[in-house]
Amino acid sequence: MQVTTALSEALWRYLDLTTEQMKLTAGNMANVDTPGYKTQGFDFEQEFSRQLATVGDQALRPAASQDVDGLVTRPDGNNVSMDREGIELAKSQLRFRLGVELLKHEYSNVMSAIHAEAR
Repeated sequence: MQVTTALSEALWRYLDLTTEQMKLTAGNMANVDTPGYKTQGFDFEQEFSRQLATVGDQALRPAASQDVDGLVTRPDGNNVSMDREGIELAKSQLRFRLGVELLKHEYSNVMSAIHAEAR
């Protein structure tokens, strides 16, 4: 038996999106020395809003990543900034921790409701 609520489904999408952001950041970091590589990213808040509009659909749509504008491009054509990526990774980690805590709280509420019903 699988117990889900609208909030838990939204939180799972939040966690999936946060994980996707971490993978993108890791890819940017891995390509810091690749000539011509352009930093990839997406607007987290905008993408999460788009994901929330699809809650109830089974399929999770992948985030639409794109080149990040406004970064300094080195002579080899690469524009990865390890400072920016470090900040993005820290933000993603905080978002993930928040999502896990909120999900734990949501499931705790569900369990409390189940136990209250059983009495």
